[in-house]
Amino acid sequence: GQFKAPFNQINNEARVFTYKDTSVITPNSDTPYSILWTDLRAEPIVLSVPAVEKSRYYSVMLCDGNTYNYGYIGSRATGSEAGDYMVAGPDWKGATPPGIKKVFRSSTQFSAVAYRTQLFNPEDMPNVVKIQAGYKVQPLSQYLKQPAPPAPPAVDFPKINKEMVKTGFFDYLAFALQFAPAGPEEKEIREKLHRLGDLAALSQEQKAAVVAGVKEGETKIKQYLESGQKNINGWKVGSLFGDSAFYNGDWLKRAAAAQAGIYGNDAAEAMYPMTKTLANGEPLDGSKHNYTLTFAAGQFPPVNAFWSVTMYDGKSQLLIKNPINRYLINSPMLPNMKKNPDGSLTLYIQKDNPGADKESNWLPAPDGPIYLVMRLYWPKTEAPSILPPGEGSWKPPGIVKVN
Repeated sequence: GQFKAPFNQINNEARVFTYKDTSVITPNSDTPYSILWTDLRAEPIVLSVPAVEKSRYYSVMLCDGNTYNYGYIGSRATGSEAGDYMVAGPDWKGATPPGIKKVFRSSTQFSAVAYRTQLFNPEDMPNVVKIQAGYKVQPLSQYLKQPAPPAPPAVDFPKINKEMVKTGFFDYLAFALQFAPAGPEEKEIREKLHRLGDLAALSQEQKAAVVAGVKEGETKIKQYLESGQKNINGWKVGSLFGDSAFYNGDWLKRAAAAQAGIYGNDAAEAMYPMTKTLANGEPLDGSKHNYTLTFAAGQFPPVNAFWSVTMYDGKSQLLIKNPINRYLINSPMLPNMKKNPDGSLTLYIQKDNPGADKESNWLPAPDGPIYLVMRLYWPKTEAPSILPPGEGSWKPPGIVKVN
């Protein structure tokens, strides 16, 4: 992981993510992030947002320890006006305080808050910084100018890295569950976990069975991502993210969502067509071939905000280092891109520069497996639309192999 800030303190990134950001897979490089981790054990917190011009998209996604998106603030959900909103933990009881526009309820005592603020171009960053400075967080007692409640006990968070989580997964899970009261949909799975008991006390045979079960789960996740969404011209189109009612105890879908790109948005907020293949299923590989992606005239992704196509390493699902520091192509870049005579737009997807005449449309690829994610922020609901997920009238065009 990468430390960002203490609990209940916003960390504003006055930049977009690059290949150096490795704490979250498939990060977006469209919108500078502001990240907040909330500790809701002692009392609720109040999130305040400034007025944001209507032409600029922003969203504040509330995602709890169960990776349920339990609420939104922003352009689509609440509008562009300033406002104060309260986030409460699972045990809080009380009336909505005066001045609070809405109360959001986390199912866990710790919760993530992800702010996405649209950046129009590099010169626009000072304007984004001003908006980020208007994002405020404070405990409810401070907001109400009342004495603070007793501080919660300190938490001794365990050290974790990629290797440790492979061998100590269930220990980490047990630690996390103490801050996540079981919901009604979790009764059965919690009982199964309880029956496992102390993993350290299991026999070698029992431990081997647990490991085999984990591997079987990984296989099921892979199969779900390959077949659990609609295949449209090689792109996987569906909806993987939502609240507890959206998942409704479907742990396979929730695990697949985390694998595909944890902390993704609900379909109403953003859609994420993703592909690693051509329409015929052939894997995309930048070490072997060059590719193109062409949007026909007037058939760009239909959005109320903006769209993008982002390149990732097919193995790590992270952004890739490249000579022009370009990790995506998005709609704000269109004025500087070259259209074809018929009005269509072709993106050149390859590891080597296609030449000065095509560089404006070049999306640098890795020297190996390719993973592409299209993002449609605030997708339109009227036709043509990508909604409902997998059944919409707008369909992403397939990747074409050039050589």
